[in-house]
Amino acid sequence: MEPDAEAVYIVDDDPAVRDALSVLFNMEGYVVETFSDGDTFIDSASKSVPACVMLDVHMPGRSGIEILKALNAENYPAPIFIISGQGDIPMAVEAIRNGAFDFIEKPFSAESVLERVKDAVTAMKQRQEVDTTQTFQGAELLTRRELEVLKEITDGASNKEAGRTLGISPRTVEVHRARIMEKLGARNAADLVRIVLGHPASG
Repeated sequence: MEPDAEAVYIVDDDPAVRDALSVLFNMEGYVVETFSDGDTFIDSASKSVPACVMLDVHMPGRSGIEILKALNAENYPAPIFIISGQGDIPMAVEAIRNGAFDFIEKPFSAESVLERVKDAVTAMKQRQEVDTTQTFQGAELLTRRELEVLKEITDGASNKEAGRTLGISPRTVEVHRARIMEKLGARNAADLVRIVLGHPASG
């Protein structure tokens, strides 16, 4: 399914948040669909794909994390942003590990949300398919997004630069990086590069 470039789905049980985001995206010319619970959203999201999804992490019924799992978010064609309060950072990290594209903390400013969404949509369109047939040890353990982040790191990009290329925040790059190092058993960035390039560890 090709994403509908004009549509934004907002999934939040708080009517005030739904209204605020609806007004914001409507003003930018997007067609907005709002959902107050996960099940209705999953039903729609499996039939048509929007340009972007804004998903609250705390939902009655299915949580944001459960919704990500049900959608197989890692392979979903549109970026899914998790909306989280400041106390929800561990949950936001968990969401990224389950395929969320990035997270936005409440309270957020309209400008930053729009900018992040536009960057994400552009990055998704421009995404070069990363070669997932890489042959270093442990490559099969990584998700497609982790492979993209890994490529940026091994090309020498900082978290900030990698984030800009991939349309995600440096903090999200950091989450992926920690996950990659954990999966590959790397102690630091130099270790990572050695593993990927197949150089034996010295010493």
